[in-house]
Amino acid sequence: MPSPTFTALLVRRRLRRFRVNHRGSAAVEFALVAPTFFALLFAILETGILFLAGQLLETITLDAARTVLTGQVQAASYTSAQFTNYVCGKIPALFNCSGISIDVQNYPSFTSINLSSPIDSNRNFVGTNLHFNPGGPGDVVVVRLFYQWPQIVTGLGWNPSNLSGNKRLLVGTAVFKNEPY
Repeated sequence: MPSPTFTALLVRRRLRRFRVNHRGSAAVEFALVAPTFFALLFAILETGILFLAGQLLETITLDAARTVLTGQVQAASYTSAQFTNYVCGKIPALFNCSGISIDVQNYPSFTSINLSSPIDSNRNFVGTNLHFNPGGPGDVVVVRLFYQWPQIVTGLGWNPSNLSGNKRLLVGTAVFKNEPY
C-alpha cells in the first residue's frame, strides 16, 4: 500500500501535467463561444434583411402612389383588385404577393388625415379597415402597403416582432395631394 505522501505527490504531478497540457483547449473554447457567435451572426443577418425588405416596400409604395398621384389609376377606373395586381407586378421575389395588404384613402385636406393602427390589442393584423379610394384631382391621398414579415431568429433579447407569431408588420406609406389631371 503506497504511503499518503506518495499518493499526494502522484496527484500533484498529474495535476501539473494537466495544467501544462493545452491540447484541445481551442476546441473547448470554440464550443463555449460558438452558439452565441452564430446566434448573433444570424440575428444581424435577419435584421439586415428586415431593413432591406422595409426599404423595398417603401419603394414599391412610392411607385404605386405615383400612379394615383398622376391620375393614371383614376383615368383607367382601377378597382381594388386591379390596383393590387399592378402592385404585385412591381414586387420582387423577396415578398409573397398574397401577403401584401393595400390601403388607399382620400381626404379633403392634410389636417383631416386620421390613420388608425392596423394592429389590435392581441398583436394581430386587422385588414378589415382597408379601403380603396384614390380620390380625384386635388384630393389628399394616403397610400399604405402592409406586409407581415416572418421572423426566424427571435428570443435573443432583442425581438423586433410587433405581431403575434413572430412576425413584423412592415409598412410603406405615401401621403400626397393628387395633381390636377
